[in-house]
Amino acid sequence: MTSDACDAADVTGTLLYLHGFLSSPLSAKAVQTGAALASRYPGMSFECPALSPYPREVEATIRAIANRGGPLVFMGSSLGGFWATWCAEVFGGRAVLINPATQPALLELAYVGKTLGNYHTEQTYRLTRDHVRELLGFERPRIMCPENLLVLLQTGDEVLDYRLALAKYHGARVITESGGDHSFTGFERYLDEALDFLAAGAGHAAAARGTNECA
Repeated sequence: MTSDACDAADVTGTLLYLHGFLSSPLSAKAVQTGAALASRYPGMSFECPALSPYPREVEATIRAIANRGGPLVFMGSSLGGFWATWCAEVFGGRAVLINPATQPALLELAYVGKTLGNYHTEQTYRLTRDHVRELLGFERPRIMCPENLLVLLQTGDEVLDYRLALAKYHGARVITESGGDHSFTGFERYLDEALDFLAAGAGHAAAARGTNECA
């Protein structure tokens, strides 16, 4: 266990996992995380909602879960890492970010007007420029509470430039591995450390909710 580790029996709250663009709760990392959380911190619940690529729908889904109350911490991969950043800053909990997108609106411009299919389901989507503009509104140019973040990066990410995340998350706890890929090869090696980091902050998350204080 890390120095942040807690007595598992005393830890409660919810881990909200936010999957990536066109992914789903069936993603390998989401499934791994849910199983590991149940084993390591059985007092915590796991939420991994299906997220559309439409920003306002994602916001509504996240806020509905946050409005239930109680400690809330976050984990997200790629576009989910972007959303987990927003969540940590807005709701005041810790977050683990896995190869996070830092400027997803720029990337999504290439998909405007095209029919997009979910990687795991038969759902299709169609992005407009309005959706891209909406996503821009959720960017956090300056991270106010970097100490709330654990960032996992691999230099071999073929989709995102890891150096953008290194610059954006200055002051956070960042682990950078050479090689790998966008999916973060060997993610399971960091699951215990990631869950310990989140669990250690779960007790402070509810107190910080809705304030300008870092959890």
